Amino acid sequence: MDQIKIENLEVYAAHGVFQEETREGQMFLVDVILNTDLRPAGIADELTLSTHYGEVCQAINVYLREHTFQLIEAAAEHLAEELLMQFPLVDSVVLELKKPHAPIKLPFSNVSVRIERGWKKVYLGIGSNMGDRRKFLEQGISGLKENARIRKVKCSEVIETKPYGGVEQENFYNAAVELQTLLPPGELLSFLHQLEAKAGRERKVHWGPRTLDLDILFYQDFVSGDPVLTVPHPDMANRAFVLEPLNELCPWYLHPVTGKSVRQMLEELKKQCGSEEESEKGKKTPSGQL
Repeated sequence: MDQIKIENLEVYAAHGVFQEETREGQMFLVDVILNTDLRPAGIADELTLSTHYGEVCQAINVYLREHTFQLIEAAAEHLAEELLMQFPLVDSVVLELKKPHAPIKLPFSNVSVRIERGWKKVYLGIGSNMGDRRKFLEQGISGLKENARIRKVKCSEVIETKPYGGVEQENFYNAAVELQTLLPPGELLSFLHQLEAKAGRERKVHWGPRTLDLDILFYQDFVSGDPVLTVPHPDMANRAFVLEPLNELCPWYLHPVTGKSVRQMLEELKKQCGSEEESEKGKKTPSGQL
């Protein structure tokens, strides 16, 4: 990934635990690396195809002067998010916030925190088999798009599938969703649960009927075996209703544990279960895309 670097930008601001720090202020130094694709701007020699580093410097100065934090950890965290949301061509940032005049009664040259934050690509499964199934799917997609920390939401076509897990219930509408987010995995999961609750989801029966179901299938290359947050989704390789719409969005996406592509997992499942049975499970509805 190409980079734009800004080093030792001087900003006079008021951040600190002690009253005199927030009252009188002090000089901070900021280093920023903006990870972005510079080739379009380099080929066309056109500033609008790049990120204006002068505007980035002004944005840093304004943000740090207009906000006050006790910890430089908090100042760095919020500033990094502000830059990512304000400059859409930036995929990720490496930010170091230095406090050379920190109130330390010992000789030192500098104190700083350094963080890296960025947009992460995520794939979700979305489904519904209660009430107005299409309306609940649309409600879930709208909720994702309304979150400022989520962008570039793209949905596959909707398929109608038989219920999975042996519980007697209505057929599902299922789809897959691609998005980018600044939310860490745990925070994203909590947000998805909020959307489900808003749609009236009740968790009474395992694999039972639901108004809205949102599952994290892939979160970039993140891997977790936590029972509350298991990523990638542990049973996706056995679920045609997950793999078929996912194959529409990202057939060559590689599972970070098994190394198999989405298309490979789908083809293996079809061979295992029989193409005729799987075709019936993944029958597309006339409703098409959301």
